[in-house]
Amino acid sequence: MRKKRVFSGIQPSGTLHIGNYLGAIRQWLVEQKYKEGYFCIVDMHAITVPQDPEILRRRVRELAAVYLASGLDPRYSTIFVQSHVPAHAEACWILNCVTPVGWLERMTQYKSKAQQGASVSAGLLDYPVLQAADILLYDTDEVPVGEDQKQHVELSRDIAQRFNRLYGETFVLPEAVIPTSGSRIRAFNEPSRKMSKSEAQIRGHAVNLIDEPDEIRLTIQQAVTDSGREILFSDDPHRAGINNLLEVYELFTGLDRQAIEVHFAGKGYGVLKKELIEVVVEALRPIRERYYKLLANPAEIDQILRAGAEKARAVAEPKLFQMKKRVGFLIT
Repeated sequence: MRKKRVFSGIQPSGTLHIGNYLGAIRQWLVEQKYKEGYFCIVDMHAITVPQDPEILRRRVRELAAVYLASGLDPRYSTIFVQSHVPAHAEACWILNCVTPVGWLERMTQYKSKAQQGASVSAGLLDYPVLQAADILLYDTDEVPVGEDQKQHVELSRDIAQRFNRLYGETFVLPEAVIPTSGSRIRAFNEPSRKMSKSEAQIRGHAVNLIDEPDEIRLTIQQAVTDSGREILFSDDPHRAGINNLLEVYELFTGLDRQAIEVHFAGKGYGVLKKELIEVVVEALRPIRERYYKLLANPAEIDQILRAGAEKARAVAEPKLFQMKKRVGFLIT
């Protein structure tokens, strides 16, 4: 019996922050030794909006360095670039031909852009099908996502079921796995909203994984809280800021909530921020150091990505071959 397979991908655009780490990457690390993980840098998704080619190439390496610096181990996890495995594009075309346009027009991102009157590329409309191809090519069992991405995994299941019904059992039906904690770390400057990779370069919005200690200190010191004084976990939206700081402290320290509340009883928000700064700085220090060491040797990164693409192709290409046979392509 094979290990459960996990697939996840991140676009090489924007900046990875502690929300990405606590909500996704850290869970990958916990599971990588006992699940078969495929962790992709989805550069084909990135070009659904205009990109500077040189910046895109640089960001692919930088994201690979973040994956590795965070603790993803090529001995256990397959780390690769989406465009290095042509089966993704070919599988997307085949799946396009069984996917009703109406399904894509209901997707949240497309609807949002269309309602704004923005010019929407065919790629932006179609990228959920490419995402389905990413997932289905690896007979993925689990897709770790935030609540906002659950719709995309559900679409992948719908496409897989439709293909299976038309052409026979071909695909495993993937399950969305939403973490119980860390899936919705909020912006430090606006705690009513989720921390966003596209806004992580805005000063004060997020702590990025490779921020220097002084920048981490400034961001947390300026984090929005409220006019209260009690340091308690709460679902009250008016206390979202302080609750966000407490959740980040909880996830980085591993302490339970009762112990944290006892520890901060009678203390002010300034004490919480001071201790949180120390915790986050020390947690991110080894990641930042490994990141810059890796970037200093791009040939090592490229070799890891080449090896990862080779391992990914060994799984994706047989599945693509099966898809081609099922739909009636001539195999010579």
